[in-house]
Amino acid sequence: MQHLFRLLFPFLLIASVHASAQTRIGIDRTRFTLDSKPFEYTGVSFFNAIYNAEFNRSEEARRAFLAKFRRYGINVLRVWAQWDSPLGFVDTCPTCTLYVADGTLRPERLRTLHSILATSAAEGFVVELTLFSHESWGANIRLTDPDMERAVGRLAESLRPFRNVTFQIWNEFSHHTVPLARVIRKVDPERLITSSPGFAGVLQAGWEETMLMDYLTPHTSRQNSGRPWEMAPAEIAYLIAKFGKPVVDDEPARNGTSNFGGPGEVTHPEDHILQIWDVRRQGGYVTYHHDMFQTGAGSKAVPASGIPDPEFSAYHRVVFEFLGRRSRYLRR
Repeated sequence: MQHLFRLLFPFLLIASVHASAQTRIGIDRTRFTLDSKPFEYTGVSFFNAIYNAEFNRSEEARRAFLAKFRRYGINVLRVWAQWDSPLGFVDTCPTCTLYVADGTLRPERLRTLHSILATSAAEGFVVELTLFSHESWGANIRLTDPDMERAVGRLAESLRPFRNVTFQIWNEFSHHTVPLARVIRKVDPERLITSSPGFAGVLQAGWEETMLMDYLTPHTSRQNSGRPWEMAPAEIAYLIAKFGKPVVDDEPARNGTSNFGGPGEVTHPEDHILQIWDVRRQGGYVTYHHDMFQTGAGSKAVPASGIPDPEFSAYHRVVFEFLGRRSRYLRR
């Protein structure tokens, strides 16, 4: 199978290059650009996108969901390469990862990612690809440092034609981050790189790691520290002023289960709207984080499709409708 994939890979790339060539995420000081124009980076947590059967059922199905996301203001998908933790999230499984333990890549998973990136590029979407997760690390699902470097180098080479994807090295952790960033830089010097160095409230890693990042993706403070709609904008503003880079509030306080860092109190859609509004006023960007995957298939909080459908939940729809009308309220 891997031999066949190696033979077909050049042809798959050629088919993808045309769609992705004109969808290029970039940076202009503290702002994002897309094809050299200002880009209102607005993401959604869709960690399971590579491994979701409904989203990948066909090109038409994928385009239909992207069109719905666009109607509700979303233009960035935050997608995870590793979705193999045993925590019971929607679509997780032992082979739901791009990586084999020796640092090779899984051809069938890589093909799916290529398809997602090509469709996303054609629809004007960006993907933030999280390479490694602390959830898998904590379950002892790990590559050795040399194998991590091999895997990341191969992935960077494979995705060179796609300019609508950024690499987020870690979700809420930092291990071997600087060497991995240098591997990516060597293979693809123009690839935008970031990393989330720790849990909510951990705003930056060490100086060398932080300076290597093209933009910053902290997980801002949540309800257990105070009022997120006040804390997060201040944290984002601090980072923009200190480092002069784009900053994304990448996994902000959410609603739902108190597991996995969730709230221990009742939350309201307005909490998120106020946080998003003030983060943008401070010059930061947002990824809307939610509970539509964490309590597993069959849960009342999770769509049957496993896709974070903006219309599934009355609670979430209030926030998504605000995002869809953001240009009415958010001026830069």
